[in-house]
Amino acid sequence: MDKAQKRELVTALNEVFSNTGVIVVAHYSGLSVSEMTEFRSRARDAGARVKVAKNRLVKLALEGTEVSGIAELFTGPTCITYSDDPVAAPKAAVNFAKENEKLVILGGTMGAMALDADGVKSLASLPSLDELRGKLVGLVQAPAGKIARVMNAPAGKLARVFSAKGNEEQAA
Repeated sequence: MDKAQKRELVTALNEVFSNTGVIVVAHYSGLSVSEMTEFRSRARDAGARVKVAKNRLVKLALEGTEVSGIAELFTGPTCITYSDDPVAAPKAAVNFAKENEKLVILGGTMGAMALDADGVKSLASLPSLDELRGKLVGLVQAPAGKIARVMNAPAGKLARVFSAKGNEEQAA
Protein backbone atom coordinates (compact mmCIF):
# COMPACT_ATOMS: atom_id res chain seq x y z
CA MET A 1 0.00 0.00 0.00
CA ASP A 2 1.26 3.45 -0.76
CA LYS A 3 0.76 6.43 1.54
CA ALA A 4 -2.38 7.67 -0.23
CA GLN A 5 -4.08 4.28 0.14
CA LYS A 6 -3.09 4.11 3.80
CA ARG A 7 -4.49 7.60 4.42
CA GLU A 8 -7.71 6.62 2.67
CA LEU A 9 -7.99 3.45 4.78
CA VAL A 10 -7.34 5.36 8.02
CA THR A 11 -10.01 7.91 7.06
CA ALA A 12 -12.52 5.17 6.22
CA LEU A 13 -11.81 3.34 9.49
CA ASN A 14 -12.07 6.60 11.46
CA GLU A 15 -15.51 7.14 9.95
CA VAL A 16 -16.51 3.57 10.91
CA PHE A 17 -15.30 4.08 14.49
CA SER A 18 -17.06 7.45 14.75
CA ASN A 19 -20.43 6.49 13.23
CA THR A 20 -21.00 2.81 13.95
CA GLY A 21 -23.26 1.55 16.74
CA VAL A 22 -21.24 -1.49 17.79
CA ILE A 23 -17.75 -2.83 17.07
CA VAL A 24 -16.41 -6.30 17.91
CA VAL A 25 -12.67 -7.00 17.91
CA ALA A 26 -11.48 -10.59 17.44
CA HIS A 27 -8.31 -12.59 16.74
CA TYR A 28 -8.59 -14.59 13.55
CA SER A 29 -5.24 -16.41 13.70
CA GLY A 30 -5.42 -19.76 11.94
CA LEU A 31 -8.57 -19.08 9.91
CA SER A 32 -8.24 -20.16 6.31
CA VAL A 33 -9.31 -17.92 3.47
CA SER A 34 -12.46 -19.97 2.93
CA GLU A 35 -13.34 -19.76 6.65
CA MET A 36 -12.79 -16.00 6.64
CA THR A 37 -14.95 -15.70 3.52
CA GLU A 38 -17.66 -17.72 5.27
CA PHE A 39 -17.42 -15.42 8.31
CA ARG A 40 -17.73 -12.33 6.11
CA SER A 41 -20.72 -13.83 4.31
CA ARG A 42 -22.55 -14.70 7.54
CA ALA A 43 -21.82 -11.27 8.98
CA ARG A 44 -23.14 -9.58 5.83
CA ASP A 45 -26.31 -11.72 5.99
CA ALA A 46 -26.78 -10.61 9.61
CA GLY A 47 -26.36 -6.94 8.68
CA ALA A 48 -22.74 -6.53 9.81
CA ARG A 49 -19.40 -5.98 8.08
CA VAL A 50 -15.98 -7.52 8.72
CA LYS A 51 -12.75 -5.60 8.15
CA VAL A 52 -9.13 -6.68 8.49
CA ALA A 53 -6.45 -3.97 8.62
CA LYS A 54 -3.00 -3.47 10.02
CA ASN A 55 -3.10 -2.74 13.74
CA ARG A 56 -0.94 0.36 13.35
CA LEU A 57 -3.42 1.85 10.86
CA VAL A 58 -6.38 0.91 13.06
CA LYS A 59 -4.78 2.61 16.07
CA LEU A 60 -4.23 5.75 13.97
CA ALA A 61 -7.90 5.65 12.93
CA LEU A 62 -8.99 5.27 16.57
CA GLU A 63 -7.31 8.53 17.62
CA GLY A 64 -9.80 11.27 18.33
CA THR A 65 -12.85 8.97 18.48
CA GLU A 66 -15.05 8.03 21.44
CA VAL A 67 -13.93 4.41 21.15
CA SER A 68 -10.17 5.01 21.40
CA GLY A 69 -10.14 2.92 24.60
CA ILE A 70 -10.13 -0.31 22.62
CA ALA A 71 -6.73 0.42 21.06
CA GLU A 72 -5.02 -2.08 23.39
CA LEU A 73 -7.08 -4.91 21.86
CA PHE A 74 -5.27 -4.52 18.54
CA THR A 75 -2.30 -6.85 18.95
CA GLY A 76 -1.67 -9.79 16.68
CA PRO A 77 -3.95 -10.74 13.77
CA THR A 78 -7.17 -8.88 14.53
CA CYS A 79 -10.34 -8.15 12.62
CA ILE A 80 -13.26 -5.90 13.40
CA THR A 81 -16.93 -6.70 12.91
CA TYR A 82 -19.24 -3.70 13.01
CA SER A 83 -22.87 -2.76 12.46
CA ASP A 84 -25.37 -0.04 13.22
CA ASP A 85 -27.70 -2.59 14.82
CA PRO A 86 -26.37 -3.10 18.34
CA VAL A 87 -26.91 -6.86 18.15
CA ALA A 88 -26.01 -7.84 14.55
CA ALA A 89 -22.21 -7.68 14.75
CA PRO A 90 -21.89 -9.36 18.18
CA LYS A 91 -24.35 -12.08 17.18
CA ALA A 92 -22.52 -12.80 13.90
CA ALA A 93 -19.09 -12.88 15.57
CA VAL A 94 -20.15 -14.96 18.59
CA ASN A 95 -22.11 -17.47 16.49
CA PHE A 96 -19.14 -17.97 14.16
CA ALA A 97 -16.73 -18.22 17.13
CA LYS A 98 -18.91 -20.99 18.63
CA GLU A 99 -18.45 -23.06 15.48
CA ASN A 100 -14.81 -22.15 14.87
CA GLU A 101 -12.48 -21.89 17.87
CA LYS A 102 -9.86 -20.08 15.76
CA LEU A 103 -11.92 -16.88 15.96
CA VAL A 104 -11.44 -15.50 19.48
CA ILE A 105 -13.57 -12.57 20.65
CA LEU A 106 -11.38 -10.00 22.43
CA GLY A 107 -13.91 -7.26 23.19
CA GLY A 108 -15.47 -4.27 21.52
CA THR A 109 -17.55 -1.16 21.98
CA MET A 110 -21.17 -0.16 21.94
CA GLY A 111 -21.29 3.58 21.47
CA ALA A 112 -18.64 5.02 23.77
CA MET A 113 -18.82 2.08 26.20
CA ALA A 114 -15.98 -0.45 26.00
CA LEU A 115 -16.97 -4.11 26.26
CA ASP A 116 -14.95 -7.15 27.24
CA ALA A 117 -15.50 -10.57 25.62
CA ASP A 118 -18.27 -11.45 28.09
CA GLY A 119 -20.02 -8.14 27.35
CA VAL A 120 -19.96 -8.90 23.63
CA LYS A 121 -21.37 -12.40 24.28
CA SER A 122 -24.18 -11.07 26.45
CA LEU A 123 -24.99 -8.46 23.79
CA ALA A 124 -25.16 -11.28 21.22
CA SER A 125 -27.76 -13.09 23.32
CA LEU A 126 -30.24 -10.21 23.01
CA PRO A 127 -32.89 -10.26 20.27
CA SER A 128 -32.16 -8.15 17.20
CA LEU A 129 -34.01 -4.93 16.39
CA ASP A 130 -36.11 -6.72 13.76
CA GLU A 131 -37.13 -9.41 16.28
CA LEU A 132 -38.06 -6.75 18.83
CA ARG A 133 -40.09 -4.85 16.24
CA GLY A 134 -41.93 -8.06 15.35
CA LYS A 135 -42.74 -8.75 18.99
CA LEU A 136 -43.91 -5.18 19.49
CA VAL A 137 -46.21 -5.35 16.46
CA GLY A 138 -47.58 -8.66 17.75
CA LEU A 139 -48.27 -7.13 21.16
CA VAL A 140 -50.01 -4.14 19.60
CA GLN A 141 -52.13 -6.30 17.29
CA ALA A 142 -53.14 -8.87 19.92
CA PRO A 143 -55.67 -6.68 21.80
CA ALA A 144 -57.26 -5.55 18.53
CA GLY A 145 -57.64 -9.18 17.41
CA LYS A 146 -59.21 -10.16 20.73
CA ILE A 147 -61.67 -7.24 20.52
CA ALA A 148 -62.66 -8.26 16.99
CA ARG A 149 -63.27 -11.88 18.08
CA VAL A 150 -65.37 -10.78 21.08
CA MET A 151 -67.44 -8.42 18.91
CA ASN A 152 -68.04 -11.12 16.29
CA ALA A 153 -68.93 -13.85 18.79
CA PRO A 154 -72.55 -12.71 19.53
CA ALA A 155 -73.31 -12.40 15.83
CA GLY A 156 -71.94 -15.90 15.25
CA LYS A 157 -74.09 -17.29 18.06
CA LEU A 158 -77.21 -15.62 16.60
CA ALA A 159 -76.44 -17.05 13.19
CA ARG A 160 -76.09 -20.57 14.64
CA VAL A 161 -79.42 -20.20 16.55
CA PHE A 162 -81.24 -19.06 13.40
CA SER A 163 -79.68 -21.89 11.42
CA ALA A 164 -80.76 -24.45 14.03
CA LYS A 165 -84.34 -23.04 14.03
CA GLY A 166 -84.41 -23.17 10.24
CA ASN A 167 -83.25 -26.81 10.26
CA GLU A 168 -85.93 -27.69 12.87
CA GLU A 169 -88.67 -26.20 10.71
CA GLN A 170 -87.46 -27.98 7.59
CA ALA A 171 -87.31 -31.30 9.43
CA ALA A 172 -90.88 -30.87 10.73
